[in-house]
Amino acid sequence: MIDLQVPDKTHDEARQGEALILDTPVKADARKLYIESYGCAMNFADSEIVASILSETGFETTGDYHQADVIFINTCSIRENAETRVRNRLSQFGVEKRRNPKLIVGVLGCMAERLKSKFLEEERLVDVVVGPDAYRDLPNLIEQVESGHKAVNVLLSREETYADISPVRLNSNGITAFISITRGCNNMCSFCVVPFTRGRERSRDAHSIVEEAKGLFEAGYREVTLLGQNVDSYTWTSEDGTETVNFAQLLAQTALVSPDLRVRFSTSHPKDITDEVLYTIAKYDNICNYIHLPVQSGNTRVLELMNRTYTREWYINRIDAIRNIIPGCAISTDIIAGFCTETEEEHQETLSMMDYVQYDFAYNFTYSERPGTLAARKLEDDIPEEVKKRRLAEILAKQQAHSLMRLQEWVGKTVRVLIEGTSKKSDLDYCGRGDSGAMAIFPAIEGVKPGEYANVFIEKCTSATLIGRIV
Repeated sequence: MIDLQVPDKTHDEARQGEALILDTPVKADARKLYIESYGCAMNFADSEIVASILSETGFETTGDYHQADVIFINTCSIRENAETRVRNRLSQFGVEKRRNPKLIVGVLGCMAERLKSKFLEEERLVDVVVGPDAYRDLPNLIEQVESGHKAVNVLLSREETYADISPVRLNSNGITAFISITRGCNNMCSFCVVPFTRGRERSRDAHSIVEEAKGLFEAGYREVTLLGQNVDSYTWTSEDGTETVNFAQLLAQTALVSPDLRVRFSTSHPKDITDEVLYTIAKYDNICNYIHLPVQSGNTRVLELMNRTYTREWYINRIDAIRNIIPGCAISTDIIAGFCTETEEEHQETLSMMDYVQYDFAYNFTYSERPGTLAARKLEDDIPEEVKKRRLAEILAKQQAHSLMRLQEWVGKTVRVLIEGTSKKSDLDYCGRGDSGAMAIFPAIEGVKPGEYANVFIEKCTSATLIGRIV
């Protein structure tokens, strides 16, 4: 998969299995929590909520699981390889548990929700299984395990948004942060387990979102990403019914926190993204001109089998609207190669869609059947693996060419970049993103530091990175 360098709710391969550490003073008597996350940005944001809840009961985070009293893996069920990674990791933790029988091992998140108590039978070393809506119950569940019992809470909620919990910022650069605005999903895409693992969609109190953004800005953060499985369907109504806020209005309210607070969001659904949202993005300079708009397939028949509820023509209409209302807006996507019954001609329509849009970035995968989904129950996964891999290779090659072309358009131009830190390859270079989400690398200079904006003249690029100098 191409290194796409963009914060998103999709899988970030560079962060898979990351141990999250809160920078707090060490207390001699504090219990140690080791929490490792897999999957999308929603999972990483949820791990921050978990750490916040447990910090109230005396836990501190550690980056060394050998020191931990409790080990949690926050899991993903979207693809089979994500679940395989988790099971392999659990076997490694099993070695530590044999050394320290008092160690508590728990599985959180979507995989926990999908397998429920069956997980305790399949993975004997697991003590706690907790779904995404039950994190408030973790202190009680840990006590239950300490008294000698296994513990499970995978109840899904129609109300839980964790709006009143201020997430700790784990492994944060102190500059960019995620803010969850919705939980769950009402879209029943036939390939996806999210509605079953995260429940029905509910929107968080708009005031709590804006207050969280204000708090982050006051703490020195300069970019927030509003997260949801489908941000465009965000709708919050006050308890007394006197106030209703849609996503376009929430975007505007967040942008008004400060012109120096950059605002991103993810993910949009093609059936729900409105012209009102697009005009809001165009109105505010600090709302990034970048939209992640998953297409999944370029063929209408396959989209219908996927239950995506839009056609090829509808998707193109939304792309045209973006281009007209926000000229130069960066667009990224998700594509599945080899969905059930996809023909060669239908695959070619996906390639032609890519040529039409010329995406800046893309997350591309072969179809992986997930147990419990509509596709698993109703459709045959009948495309041979070698055909899936060949189609994916064609998609990847085309996307790499488009990504390079899009980045080349920045060469010779000056980009306003939010400096996020030093480059992974050299402490002498800074890295940061422009409005489009593309990563830029440039020499550090005296008097300019991370967390500040800099005008960077782009001199050249690779297929994934802009390279330039501060002017």
